[in-house]
Amino acid sequence: MKALLTYSIVCNQVRYNLIDRTIEKNLLLNCQAHHIPVIAYSPLARGLNRIQDCAPRGLLDELAHAIGKSPAQIAINWCLCKDGVVAIPKGNSEEHILENCAASGWRLSAEHLRLLDAAIQYRRRGRFDTLVRRWMARQLGPLAVRALNSLPRSSPRRLS
Repeated sequence: MKALLTYSIVCNQVRYNLIDRTIEKNLLLNCQAHHIPVIAYSPLARGLNRIQDCAPRGLLDELAHAIGKSPAQIAINWCLCKDGVVAIPKGNSEEHILENCAASGWRLSAEHLRLLDAAIQYRRRGRFDTLVRRWMARQLGPLAVRALNSLPRSSPRRLS
């Protein structure tokens, strides 16, 4: 806290997307009130299919067809339509980067935003969920590292 007397917060990078809106309850409002930009990482929720699984059948495709954009661009633009939010989607190819860039320079209409907000099933992690996740990470993290280190070097060392 002492550092805040000398240095100001210039941005806050957090997970934020159509299906994970945990930050909306407090953090987003606080950042907006203090003019701190929010950088939404994982705006496609680690895969557009995860968002589509939480949306009514074909909603993103219907909107994309009506607007002339891709479903991914719709999901990214939803983030960009929030005050003070920028998005940093993963781009692992030139094609993805160009598609992601095309999510900016326009805005979903208020009606489209209302439709997405009402129709998509999203979650907001509560305090209990956050507490359990932190406890699990502290308790199970070292165990997972030991298990990975005990594997032969020739084995895949990444958990999926």
